[in-house]
Amino acid sequence: MLSHYVQESGVTGGWLALAALGLAVVAYFLGCFNGAVVVSRYILRNDVRNHGSGNGGLTNFYRTFGGPLTAVVILSDVVKAVLAVLFGVLIANMISPVLVPVAKYWTGMFCLLGHMFPCTFQFRGGKGILSGGTIAFMLDWRVALVVWGGFLILAVITRYVSLGSCWAGLSFPFVSAFVYQDTLITLIATVLGALILWKHRGNIQRIVQGNESKFSFHRKGAQDAPQDEEEGT
Repeated sequence: MLSHYVQESGVTGGWLALAALGLAVVAYFLGCFNGAVVVSRYILRNDVRNHGSGNGGLTNFYRTFGGPLTAVVILSDVVKAVLAVLFGVLIANMISPVLVPVAKYWTGMFCLLGHMFPCTFQFRGGKGILSGGTIAFMLDWRVALVVWGGFLILAVITRYVSLGSCWAGLSFPFVSAFVYQDTLITLIATVLGALILWKHRGNIQRIVQGNESKFSFHRKGAQDAPQDEEEGT
């Protein structure tokens, strides 16, 4: 699986492993900058994870607080994903351009792990859809089209953000395999998709039972956001 990268890049496996480790660490800690938690804890002085679903994600932040600071949360989750992938591209290009696609997936995976399980916030983060969707745009337009297209169609028609999120997680490895036809990239994409589906396991169960919450642009206050709601970001 790795031998052709070693051969085509012209560097040793040890150097590739060291570069991969460095990329993983940087991408993970970028992912740990969770906009919803940072804004709610340090600006609003009211941790979003104490409300609604208890999830440190965009939708729970919007449902709980709303307001212009939601844009700050969106921007932070997008920017950290962009920076993580661009850093992977920069290092990969310095070694060999052949490594760029797999470096994008590699840094994307660890950025998403940081967002979902931030060591800076007791490993309680978001569900990764906004950051994951940004990563999809950074990978390839065909990947983004399938992932985001299905997400938007399902979310708009059903008003279940989580259903669109599940589509994103499920379709991601398949479209990645089709576009790149690379075993390692497909494996990383499968891990990414599985992480998203696992984070939405409660939503999947409620969709099957018919009691999943639907998204509304009407913001609930922090005091009345239902405790059993779980969203898709």
